[in-house]
Amino acid sequence: MLSSVLRSEVAIQANRKIMKAFVAYRHLAELPLAATYLDLRKQIEDLKNEVNDILADQNDINESTRAQLDAISTALAELQAKPAEVKPRRPIGFIQSKKDDE
Repeated sequence: MLSSVLRSEVAIQANRKIMKAFVAYRHLAELPLAATYLDLRKQIEDLKNEVNDILADQNDINESTRAQLDAISTALAELQAKPAEVKPRRPIGFIQSKKDDE
């Protein structure tokens, strides 16, 4: 484009260098694309498998945790059902007797 406007030798050489740069860039962009695509695809598959393994482990943990929570809630229900015998305690702190109030 530049050479068609300016019509000088320098413009023609600059235009050729620009075209060579675009061609080199296209080759760089196209060649590693397939390898990069395959590499990214493999990495995504690996991550997908790893996430599935983690989720499976989490489900196992959740089942055991659910069993423990059920046991805890059963124990709490039993404690609430039985009335505890509470002895009256002596009050804590300084308490004046009623005789002193008079």
